[in-house]
Amino acid sequence: MEITYSNLFLFLLFLAHLQAVIIPIFLGIKSINKFKNIKNHILIPFAFIFFGLASMFEMIDHTKTNWIYINHSSFFNWLFYTFLALGLTSLTVSVIRNKFIIGLNIFLCFCSIVSYFLIDKTIALSFQVMISIFLIIIWQKTFKDLLFIAYPIFGIFFTTFFGTNLSITENQIWHIFIGPSGAISIITFYLVLKRSNKKFTKILQ
Repeated sequence: MEITYSNLFLFLLFLAHLQAVIIPIFLGIKSINKFKNIKNHILIPFAFIFFGLASMFEMIDHTKTNWIYINHSSFFNWLFYTFLALGLTSLTVSVIRNKFIIGLNIFLCFCSIVSYFLIDKTIALSFQVMISIFLIIIWQKTFKDLLFIAYPIFGIFFTTFFGTNLSITENQIWHIFIGPSGAISIITFYLVLKRSNKKFTKILQ
C-alpha cells in the first residue's frame, strides 16, 4: 500500500495527540501514594489524569473536523478546557495551605468551566490564564526549582506560539507540535515533584 504525504501527516498528528493522552495518565498512575511531602498530595494523580482526559476529549473533538484544526466551540472542546482547568487547579491547590487562596483557585476554575458556554470561550481562556499565573507563582515559591521554568516555556509560550501560527496561517503542520510541547510541560511537573521528594527524603535522613 502506497503511503502518501497526507496519510503520513495524519499518522504523525494522531501520534502527537495520543502521546498527550498516554503520558499524563501514566504519570498520574505513577504518582499514586507518592509525593507525601506535598500538603494535598492526594490531588496530584488526579491532576495528571485530568490532563490526559483533556487531551482525549480534544482527540474526540478533532474526529468531528477530520483532524483539521478549527477554532470553534463544541461540547468536546468544552470538556477539553474543563479538564485542563481542573488539572491546573489541582496542581496549584495540591501545594497550598492557605484556605482563602485554595478557595480563590477553585472559584477561578469554576468560572473558567461555566463561562465557556454561558459567556464566551475567550472569557474561559482568560480565567485559565489567571489559573496558570497562580500556578507558576505558587509552584516557584514552593519548590524554588530552576527546572520549573520549562513549564511556562513549553506549556505556555511554545503552545501559544504554535497555536497562534496555526490559527493565522491555517497550516496544519503547526498542529503536530502543540501536543508534544504540552507533554514536556506535564513531564516538568512530575520531575519537579520527584526532585522535591528526594530533597525531603534526604532531610528526614
